[in-house]
Amino acid sequence: MIGCVLLLVAALALGKFLQIRALIAAVPKPAPQTVSTAQVQKLQWQTQFTAVGTLNPVRGADLSTEVAGLVRTVHFKSGQDVKAGALLVELNADSDIALLHSAEAAAAQAATVLKRDQAQLAVQAVSQAQIDADTNDLKAKRAQVEQQAAVVAKKSIRAPFSGRLGITALNPGQYVNAGDKLVTLQTLDPIYADFSLPQQQLAGLAVGQVVNLTVDTFPGQSFTGKINAISPKVDSATRNVQVEATVSNPKLLLLPGMFANVKIDIGGVQEQLTLPSTAVTYNPYGSTVYVVKEAEPPKAGSAGAAGAAGTPAPAANPSGKPQLIAEQVFIETGPTRGDQISIVKGLKAGQVVVSSGQNKLKNGSPVTVDNSVQPTNDAAPTPQEK
Repeated sequence: MIGCVLLLVAALALGKFLQIRALIAAVPKPAPQTVSTAQVQKLQWQTQFTAVGTLNPVRGADLSTEVAGLVRTVHFKSGQDVKAGALLVELNADSDIALLHSAEAAAAQAATVLKRDQAQLAVQAVSQAQIDADTNDLKAKRAQVEQQAAVVAKKSIRAPFSGRLGITALNPGQYVNAGDKLVTLQTLDPIYADFSLPQQQLAGLAVGQVVNLTVDTFPGQSFTGKINAISPKVDSATRNVQVEATVSNPKLLLLPGMFANVKIDIGGVQEQLTLPSTAVTYNPYGSTVYVVKEAEPPKAGSAGAAGAAGTPAPAANPSGKPQLIAEQVFIETGPTRGDQISIVKGLKAGQVVVSSGQNKLKNGSPVTVDNSVQPTNDAAPTPQEK
């Protein structure tokens, strides 16, 4: 009796198993997703630090006047290149010059009195105290001359250094107050490029290191300079370090305030495994790529195996070719260069990875490859005008 019950239970279990297997086999498999692919390449790569910088003048100032006055003459034109010491603006100084002449006359009179009293001292007609008073009076008069001469000099505004003048609306007859801006003066050759780099890259920086920069104003043209200063302090808010480079600008093409892309070569040329940066998926748990490979044939006796004898049959797509699948692989990335990114760990040269369309995939998804449209993979891309 017990044997019959066990046999019945076994028969029911086998029937249920076969039913479940048939249902699983009947479930339609997901359609392959269309993706584009790229091959992992080993390239000669110059490691670089990249940054965004701003151009600043080596010397730059908004020129103003120390004293108020009426503009008599403007000796420059907007945009003119001037040398250090060049006279730029003259203010009316007639009354100041008259006071200077008066002070000079008073100093001359004090010198005459001192000379006369010194002669009288020789015959003891005056005391030594008188000579001392005359000497001090002469010094005071000469100091007044120097003071008034300085006032007159302030009425002539000169270029403190060589450079290019900006645009001004200053005209003769205009009254200016002390501190009013007259014109800007900028030194353009050389010019500074100021930029910041993460503190992790500080060990690769050194004064004298060569930098290359480009500006959108002159696409395809590169400018060369050298690092002349590295800040001794890391910004506690951004953890970046400020770097300053001096860039040669003989044609005066670069102007203060321009936005610049800065590149610094680090070390020698090295071999790197590279991929288009679009192939990498960034997740909180790590960076991944999808490696394209042929699907393994189903095991004997499993659902979907061909033949009643359970012999293995390779998985195939409708075209008869082996089915491709995407396998998710964790990787460690390195520096980027243009559209490319270097791979430090996780891949080998020659492997094929998904370069676009991976947002539709999960580990093991079947794929079909269509490389008619490929993402860019240029180490030095340039803007394309349309």
